[in-house]
Amino acid sequence: MKSVGFLKTLGSVVAMVVACNVYAQASDATATGTTAAPAASAKASKKANSQLGRKVRAAISKTQGVDVSNIAVRARGGAVTLTGSVPDQGQIEAAGNAAKGVAGVTSVSNKLNVMQQ
Repeated sequence: MKSVGFLKTLGSVVAMVVACNVYAQASDATATGTTAAPAASAKASKKANSQLGRKVRAAISKTQGVDVSNIAVRARGGAVTLTGSVPDQGQIEAAGNAAKGVAGVTSVSNKLNVMQQ
């Protein structure tokens, strides 16, 4: 009699383990299918934004008469924001024009301020 009770208990434990394993595999498959693509897309988008920001900063630094030491460049989906300070008004306009000339830039928000250094 004890062996029959033991076999029933063993059978129910095995059934529970198999059911949990199947459920875990099914959830992994759905999670991988729905979240992997957006994560990869977000990573690619972040990389593209960083590259565009570096290109804009390089273009501004190559512009004659513009001091980029206090200029921060942020790119997001082609929209570029320039923040910081420059010594005179002419540099604000030159930095904005340089940023607009970079391939991939769709708009420029120029938030640079004039501040004597």
